[in-house]
Amino acid sequence: MADFPTTARVVIIGGGAVGASCLYHLAKAGWSDSVLLEKNELTAGSTWHAAGNVPTFSTSWSVMNMQRYSTELYARLGDEVDYPMNYHQTGSIRLGHSRERMQEFERARGMGRYQGMDLEILATDEIKARYPFIETHDLQGALYDPNDGDIDPAQLTQALAKGARDMGATILRFCPATGVSRENGEWIVHTDKGDIRCEYVVNAAGYYAQRVGEWFKPFGGRTVPMMVMSHQYLLTDEIPELEAWSREAGHKLPLLRDVDSSYYLRQEKYGLNLGPYERHGRAHWVDPSDPMPDDFSFQLYPDDLDRIEWYVEDAMARVPLLGTGGVNKVINGPIPYAPDGLPLIGPMPGVPNAFEACVFTFGIAQGGGAGKVLAEWVTEGATEWDMWACDPRRYTDYTDTEYCIAKGLEVYGHEYAMHFPWHEWPAGRDRKLSPVHDRIKDLGGVMGAYNGWERANWFAKPGDDTSEEATQTWNRAGPWEPRIAEECAAVRDACGVLDLPGFTRLWIEGAGADDWLRGFVTGGLPKVGRINLVYVADARGRVLTEFSCIRLAPDSFVLITAATAQWHDGELVRNALPGGLSLRETTAERDALLLAGPTSRAVLGPLTDADLSLPWLSHQHCTVAGQKAFLIRVSFTGELGWEIHAENAAIPAIYDALLAAGAKPFGMYALNSLRIEKGYRAWKGDLSTDYSMLEAGLERFVKFDKPQDFPGKAALRAEQQRGPSKRFVTLIVEAGEADAPYMSTLWHDGQIVGETTSGAWGYRVGASVALAMVRADLAQPGTTLEVEIYGTRHRATVQPDGSLWDPSNERLRA
Repeated sequence: MADFPTTARVVIIGGGAVGASCLYHLAKAGWSDSVLLEKNELTAGSTWHAAGNVPTFSTSWSVMNMQRYSTELYARLGDEVDYPMNYHQTGSIRLGHSRERMQEFERARGMGRYQGMDLEILATDEIKARYPFIETHDLQGALYDPNDGDIDPAQLTQALAKGARDMGATILRFCPATGVSRENGEWIVHTDKGDIRCEYVVNAAGYYAQRVGEWFKPFGGRTVPMMVMSHQYLLTDEIPELEAWSREAGHKLPLLRDVDSSYYLRQEKYGLNLGPYERHGRAHWVDPSDPMPDDFSFQLYPDDLDRIEWYVEDAMARVPLLGTGGVNKVINGPIPYAPDGLPLIGPMPGVPNAFEACVFTFGIAQGGGAGKVLAEWVTEGATEWDMWACDPRRYTDYTDTEYCIAKGLEVYGHEYAMHFPWHEWPAGRDRKLSPVHDRIKDLGGVMGAYNGWERANWFAKPGDDTSEEATQTWNRAGPWEPRIAEECAAVRDACGVLDLPGFTRLWIEGAGADDWLRGFVTGGLPKVGRINLVYVADARGRVLTEFSCIRLAPDSFVLITAATAQWHDGELVRNALPGGLSLRETTAERDALLLAGPTSRAVLGPLTDADLSLPWLSHQHCTVAGQKAFLIRVSFTGELGWEIHAENAAIPAIYDALLAAGAKPFGMYALNSLRIEKGYRAWKGDLSTDYSMLEAGLERFVKFDKPQDFPGKAALRAEQQRGPSKRFVTLIVEAGEADAPYMSTLWHDGQIVGETTSGAWGYRVGASVALAMVRADLAQPGTTLEVEIYGTRHRATVQPDGSLWDPSNERLRA
């Protein structure tokens, strides 16, 4: 091929809607020296058989942002690139059968309104007015989205491709990538037609993403966490009654979703398209008897209608008109699923200059936003919106094939499920266990999964309802509530102990470690024998992460971070670490016990040779219950306390000794309540790249006067001079039955002025507490706001800066 490009800045592998959108947005960002490789024709994978629905609805802030952007892009794209497209913004109606579902709709409406979308709640008579063929007798109401609709996936992909080509990007069809190699810091992408040398590679290979991901293993990669489901939808013959209505109305019916029954129903010309997500779905290409073919382009699975019979009958009862049209066609094709149903978009874990934009279950709806996000990652190293919900590094080493299949089946079967705050999904559990896991369970631990690690959320007593059904509520009340109250009281009045496996521990040593670390973090470092918090900002001054920094010697440090941040923060440090410094990680080899409460010194004293008079924010090596341990005097609870870190083998003896000495076990729900009363931030809730260090109220952790030019210094200095537009505040909320969830909308004088970042009942202060970001002029103590909690606005009062509980930290320092 005379015109075969042997070099490029970026090579994208995969020519579906997402890959084409990535190419389009890279070209739009000025990176037109980009090449897309497609093994067959564009759209040959999941895109060609996709139904093409384009919803904005999501209860994930970042996914809603992506989907909202897609609808905005698709509305103008045809004109922008001069390519005609069938894009119907028909609106959609999501049916609610229960009060809990209507609360979820209210929450989504609040989030959508914040993003500028005009979502509406419909009463049953309003549903009928917009959709005359529906039975509404058993419904509570519905959510209406005027921007929802459908698009022709092939036309969308071709329009994005045309736009990219017009800006100078290259698309090579019938040119499969066959592998990658690395040379002199550059990628070489191999194809049957020649090699392409490039700076960056993007895996946008859809349901082939795992196979492509294997090529990157020699360069630090891992198996892509995904599986493939078969999804069926039916197309009916044309229905005369529907044709007559459409011609008279001049438009199509709104897209209907019965989310409690689990299907969508959409007008397709003058027939209907029914797509169920059945509870017991079918995974494909998961065992040797059903191998993934080398090329499944433009192919489908055989029909399997028995699986969806109940859903068809339920839909015909809801919309009897459906039953009058015979089945014209059945589409049964592969759709990739990540373990939580959200895509993988962002840096490829462990691999330099490689990115993922794959495993999109709703690639048409999210494709526009995905291209924007991917282009920002590649060209700027950061995204406009915090995208942790979709970041590939959110998964670590526990996502083996068995786990991915179990979770994929679960997510597919609960595609429209409500994600209640107290509910834990049962599939794929017990991947990583602490050394005292069985002991925790025997004590009544009701477990949750944190980056695969099992931790107790709360401790049940005999007779408590620990069923999954009990957790189907947004409200505070439930069998867990009196137990959380008891656990918080134990930490407040006596002594509690929490087993906390999974802390990420990064040990940095070597000559110059001090100087390097000062240029890496925004603030100062502790003295030898001490610990403090340090933060890393991006170039915009936004919060990338928070570490507990322990100084063992002048040039020896341990950085401790959240379990879920393991790959994110590990990569952050590794990528910045200069030669000559060593880094080792001891995350899985050690466990931590949190001991907290006013009597914790009396409990611990007889068991240890440590000096328990050492001050707050100190650390020491010692023995506890005859076992070697590392004691840190810190407490995320806001009470007198220590973290006890030790090798896994030592933990059972220490834990049993603490219990025998009177410590009461407490769980993650109690810890969350306790930390919110202290105003302590949680990573990727209160601390994220949506906020700058100054907005987050972390000025005291920024040292502008140090000589090192840390990332974000210039941006933060500029922001300091003009003043932040938002401010972090603590709110006391006159809440009803539920506390404020993440991203609850804040109102003042009829205007949206901010959002909550977390909320919980504070059992020590006896009030509902929320941490929030609010317009800077409203951050004054005593200011009255309103917090929208599941559709109802509740009075909230801005509190003085600092902690609600023990603001002078006397209890911590005791």
